[in-house]
Amino acid sequence: MQRDFLEPGGFGASLGNDVSLLRKTIPPTRRLLEAARKAGLTIIHTREGHRPDLADLPAAKKSRGRLAIGIGDPGPMGRILVRGEPGHDIIPELYPLPGEPVVDKPGKGAFHATDFDTMLKNRGLSQLIACGVTTEVCVNTTVREANDRGYESMVVEDCVGSYFPEFQEMGLRMIKAQGGIFGWLASSEAVIVALPTTRT
Repeated sequence: MQRDFLEPGGFGASLGNDVSLLRKTIPPTRRLLEAARKAGLTIIHTREGHRPDLADLPAAKKSRGRLAIGIGDPGPMGRILVRGEPGHDIIPELYPLPGEPVVDKPGKGAFHATDFDTMLKNRGLSQLIACGVTTEVCVNTTVREANDRGYESMVVEDCVGSYFPEFQEMGLRMIKAQGGIFGWLASSEAVIVALPTTRT
């Protein structure tokens, strides 16, 4: 849930995308985040981005999309997808609290070239509740990576979003296909109801 993807004037908007399609995920995600914190769940945030020297940026990723401006180039909120730049940071509405880990990932999935798997295993966690953008890219990639590592994932359908409505629909359908091939879907309301009401 990074500024460059969700905020007007960010990189996503500069490409001509309608960020309101992503921003509608903010209120339900905020309600779920607050309920999860109250219930004492482990909260882990992720951000896609690269080292300032771009040493972790594969040429194949840099060349994708044939964009006028791309990763590492100056953008509306600093260098695009570069760690430490304003656009790389998480939106204020969902900002991590002190003590909530942030995983900086150089790829689409949260497990690739990160310590996310180690963090989960060290906490004895095997079930994930996934929120974020975009549904068809980072969310789908992370849920697929999680499935291959033996985790069970619940994707909160009103807390994930896409710039493209057809991708949103298909991204969710792929996750739940064949009885939950990569994970399950639920609304934020259903997940909040299922959470403990006090810290556990």
